[in-house]
Amino acid sequence: MSEVTLRLITDDNLEDVLALDVSPVQREYVAGVRDSLDDADRYPQAMPWYRAVYAGDEAVGFVMISDNAPPGDPEVLGPYFLWRLLIDAHHQGRGYGRATLDQVVDYVRTRPSATELLTSVHPGDEGSPMGFYRRYGFVDAGFDHEGERVLRLTLG
Repeated sequence: MSEVTLRLITDDNLEDVLALDVSPVQREYVAGVRDSLDDADRYPQAMPWYRAVYAGDEAVGFVMISDNAPPGDPEVLGPYFLWRLLIDAHHQGRGYGRATLDQVVDYVRTRPSATELLTSVHPGDEGSPMGFYRRYGFVDAGFDHEGERVLRLTLG
């Protein structure tokens, strides 16, 4: 596996990042990059932090979190919430998702008062990322948010 890095999205790589996509069965569970960037613009109060995922010099994915979002907005989970994690269908099964999550967790651990990372998963079977998150160490947080089950990873 090539080294995985998280890079800023710029005019130079935007087209490559927008071209990333999951498999058709996964589209029910994972929003695309364009929708994610639109959500980042629509919800600035969620403090979106996003990066392109690279394996070597090739864009292979996209990740977005809420980065220390202030409390009080019922639409925003946080303060640290894994909002999107997308690895392109042609690059899945190579460890890039786990490597990306490792880097996100390392980053969040450096942030103010970070004790946990939340995410949410649309319920379902085939194509659902639930198993991936559970294998990583996320556990059921005991509640739903906007029709998705919320998962929690305790940061130690």
